[in-house]
Amino acid sequence: MTELNRTAKFNIGQVVRHRIFPFRGVIFDVDPTFSNTEEWWEAIPEEIRPRKDQPFYHLLAENEETEYVAYVSEQNLLVDESGEPVRHPQVGEFFDQFDTNQGAYLLRSDTTH
Repeated sequence: MTELNRTAKFNIGQVVRHRIFPFRGVIFDVDPTFSNTEEWWEAIPEEIRPRKDQPFYHLLAENEETEYVAYVSEQNLLVDESGEPVRHPQVGEFFDQFDTNQGAYLLRSDTTH
């Protein structure tokens, strides 16, 4: 039996995009493995359903039409290379500013996890 790698590939504050669907967002929390409802997981079409034994990320997400909170498996995320901040209205609740050099947000000093 091999030991599972539970080290998250992405960081809180990092801007990412979905590998399949047209949305992007900033990570505000990470679960080391799947931690949502069975109903949520089973609602994903089986051919694209992610494994549960990987990190899952909570994103302040956006697409062309709207902003929302998304829960995405690590296998379905890529680094967003646009260098653009996320327009989600809750960004200020978690982060102070967008670092254009890093393409990531800096956590608010009064935010704890």
